[in-house]
Amino acid sequence: MERLKGVANTLFVPLYGRIYVSKKFPEYFYDEMALKIGTQFTTGISKGSFEYTNMAYAARYYNMDKMIIKFIKEHKICNIIFLGVGLETAYDRITKKYGLGEVNYYGIDLPEVIEIRKEYFGERKQETLIVGDMFEMEWKEQIDTSIPTLLVVSGVFQYFFEDKIIEFIKNLKKEFPYGELIFDTAREKSGLKFANWYIRRTGNLEALMHFYIEDSVDFSKKTDTILVEELTFFKDARELLKGKLNLITKLFMKIADTKKQALIIHLKW
Repeated sequence: MERLKGVANTLFVPLYGRIYVSKKFPEYFYDEMALKIGTQFTTGISKGSFEYTNMAYAARYYNMDKMIIKFIKEHKICNIIFLGVGLETAYDRITKKYGLGEVNYYGIDLPEVIEIRKEYFGERKQETLIVGDMFEMEWKEQIDTSIPTLLVVSGVFQYFFEDKIIEFIKNLKKEFPYGELIFDTAREKSGLKFANWYIRRTGNLEALMHFYIEDSVDFSKKTDTILVEELTFFKDARELLKGKLNLITKLFMKIADTKKQALIIHLKW
């Protein structure tokens, strides 16, 4: 299939990471749907990848899945909204572990991405796909904003600048009075340098990263939100797979956690 360009193309790389870890370390992270659809998208994507980067993608989803399930258990009737949904397969992972419950799932993305999802995923119960630019906010008109809502932004904010992200979070706060937000970020500029070096290795020069957070508390103040949690990526992976990972992978993961180079941020308002 014809590849998407720029940022839109980045949806293939995390898919490959999920597939790699699902095959090699299923005891840590297993994504049945990613394995099912993966051969349609991942030819050539392994270029430039190595164990640490694949583990980083899987760890991001592993931790976000736990946070999503915790939110669902707390609120029962709620919305889970994936902004910039890409080829995210969290719906399949979450419903397999927890069931459908009374959860409304939404995926927001650009027209070409939603078209791909409809073709390869089909229609699923309690999942609504909405075409739109996540920053423009028109997509909210199709969602009941009166119930608890968890907005999930995975691997998206990095490609934009801080002022745009701050404005967007303030807009979310206005439109979702019972909302919470989780997203991943680099903690410092050096983390972006590594990420952009890796992106260049994959050949996608149109999708370099810009956004990072030096201080999570300070960022929550900038967005007029409450910092619920700041989570490093690899704690569970390092414990569970310590005898199975390559030495360089273990070293990179330890450094990333110790220096908080890669984080998942949970905000509420």
